[in-house]
Amino acid sequence: MRFYIGAYTSKGAAGIYQCEFDPDAGILGKPTLAIETRDPSFLAMHPNRKFLYAVNETDDGHLSAFVIDRDTGRLQLLNQQATQGAAPCHVSIDPTGRTAMVANYGSGNIAAFEIDAAGRLSEVSYFDQHHGHGPNPKRQEGPHAHCIVPDRAGRFAFSCDLGLDQVLVYEIVSAGELRLHSPPYVSTPPGAGPRHIKFHPTLSFAYVVTEMGNTVCVYRYDASSGTLTPAQVISTLADGFKGETHAAEIQFSGDSRFLYASNRGDDSIIVFAIDAQNGQLRYLSQHSCGGKNPRHFAIDPSRQFLLTANQDSGNVALFKLDNFTGALSEPSGEIKIPAPVCVLFHS
Repeated sequence: MRFYIGAYTSKGAAGIYQCEFDPDAGILGKPTLAIETRDPSFLAMHPNRKFLYAVNETDDGHLSAFVIDRDTGRLQLLNQQATQGAAPCHVSIDPTGRTAMVANYGSGNIAAFEIDAAGRLSEVSYFDQHHGHGPNPKRQEGPHAHCIVPDRAGRFAFSCDLGLDQVLVYEIVSAGELRLHSPPYVSTPPGAGPRHIKFHPTLSFAYVVTEMGNTVCVYRYDASSGTLTPAQVISTLADGFKGETHAAEIQFSGDSRFLYASNRGDDSIIVFAIDAQNGQLRYLSQHSCGGKNPRHFAIDPSRQFLLTANQDSGNVALFKLDNFTGALSEPSGEIKIPAPVCVLFHS
């Protein structure tokens, strides 16, 4: 199977890399450059697996569309569009494959684009500027949109804004068109700094990781109304940790029984059990991320392995998963890439 790695070219990378992985043997191949492009810090796959999208996290932010060569894995640029914001850090594609959505962190806004049958992006077809600030004067002086994610049905989209301590809610009206929902947002604890949201694959719950609070906020989710109701807040840190650290990513295990969270500073992956009745989390274990600054991680399609993109140590580390306990093995392999920040499986 093949996966792609987004990396910062401003920190020494050349663009988007690809790598083969054999899950039967647990062996990583040698990474090669799939295409040169500026600061591709977050990647998303089209539902048809033919197209890949990457934000270019620069002051003059862009979203790039690529077609995937099925045989070689190399990427070819289809087109690129301005995101009308600074430092875009997240992109997602709705379940129909007709809408791309981007969060511009630096300027605190979100944008949507229509995707045509050939995978190409329209110019921005919807734009919303967030307003306000949070209690932290250094990190929350204004809005900082950190992600925008559709729900499972593709009816609503949710944007975590680190600067506002809010998860804003949008209706996906049609291809490339959104509308701010009513009520327009749900709050996280003050100063928490929400970063990413994930919807459970089968249960009616959503999980928000907070970068500054180092927590996961659990919400009951009513898919008919697009409503999030707070249910739990739990730390991503082991008892007794002291020092500066910032939570980054969350992912579900392949069978959706466990939730994983990464901590940058503590440089760890935390494992939680998910209660199938009430959606709440229970801390299970803590594991080294195999490097420094685990910005992102992904679980392979075979559901047997977890790969961490460790930005500051310049490596992607491989771990075997225990599907009974959710625990990670010691690192069983790695590849070296300058400033890796996103892992995305293709097949």
